[in-house]
Amino acid sequence: MGCGAWGTALAKVLADAGNPVTMWARRPEVADEINTDHRNSEYLGDVVLPASIRATSDPEEALRGACTVMLAVPAQKLRANLDNWKHLIGDDVTLVSLAKGIELGTLMRMSQVIVQVTGADPARVGVISGPNLASEIAAEQPAATVIACGDSGRAVTLQRAMATAYFRPYTNADVVGAEVGGACKNVIALACGMAVGVGLGENTVAALITRGLAEIMRLGGALGANPATLSGLAGVGDLVATCTSPHSRNRTFGERLGKGGTMESALQAAGGHVAEGVASCESVLALASSYGVEMPLTDAVHQVCHKGLSVHQAVALLLGRSTKPE
Repeated sequence: MGCGAWGTALAKVLADAGNPVTMWARRPEVADEINTDHRNSEYLGDVVLPASIRATSDPEEALRGACTVMLAVPAQKLRANLDNWKHLIGDDVTLVSLAKGIELGTLMRMSQVIVQVTGADPARVGVISGPNLASEIAAEQPAATVIACGDSGRAVTLQRAMATAYFRPYTNADVVGAEVGGACKNVIALACGMAVGVGLGENTVAALITRGLAEIMRLGGALGANPATLSGLAGVGDLVATCTSPHSRNRTFGERLGKGGTMESALQAAGGHVAEGVASCESVLALASSYGVEMPLTDAVHQVCHKGLSVHQAVALLLGRSTKPE
């Protein structure tokens, strides 16, 4: 449900693994292009999709008879969309979140939103997270991911459905850890992009990634996540890929801000596609504050994105903090 870059790339993985796949697109013209040209040119360029994938802009048609529903709409749009779809979803369907974020206002993780809106047993809800840049996966470059689900049987079923020669899924029972890692890494990627944009080098980016991980682990620990999850693919792996790749929307968005761009100009340059970390920095910071967790990098990104602080001022603010043990 959702035909953005990641939803489309994962649909290709599922089809390549031998599954019948139906995609729902918000815009009929996107569904038409997938059905006729086997492409989603707006999000994945010239990548040819398997002919077995069919697309529709009718959610009822998309969800009819589905045994697994992958939710690939943006994090802040999930609740409204799911509220419209919940009556179309079967009672024992496995629901899988592909979105990475914390909901504004409620401060809920995506799996919590799914459970609240649909009334589904939490064991039916899974999360996919990892170093998964859509363009590389669509090009069939080797990649790995984590399928986190409280029901080990559903996790293994999903694992088998997504395993291909180029895509290797691992299972994990730690839904909280996978979601915390996925939501927070977008914010740190914005910080890394900002640093590159103002001309700072690899030492700075390495420090941001490492101290960013420390923030993520502090928040994860407060929420009950397993530290091993955050040192694995859904934590470190996702963080490194998103913070260092020019294909990362969050890193690129941050870089434009670092070069002196405004939020409006950065958004325009991104084709109107908002980087998830822009909204997530606000909700992640509020969630951390509610648990008494200190996240100075996230706070700095939030001040740049929402309070008018310049990137240079943010760097000075971080460097001016009192020294302490690592």
